[in-house]
Amino acid sequence: MIILLNKPFDVLCHFTDEQGRATLADFFKQKGVYAAGRLYLESEGLVVLTDDGKLQHRITDTKKKMWT
Repeated sequence: MIILLNKPFDVLCHFTDEQGRATLADFFKQKGVYAAGRLYLESEGLVVLTDDGKLQHRITDTKKKMWT
């Protein structure tokens, strides 16, 4: 499964936060998916979430970095 989410400003790219800040869990309740990469709290943009560990690794592996 692949989910594309336009992460809003001031939302963490995590599913939990001990400080009570907004997280990805505030936008959907799908279990077993993880962010492939991260955006800063103070940024907004596309976040890829997946339940496929191999795909997540491929996206985040610095050795496979793609220049745009």
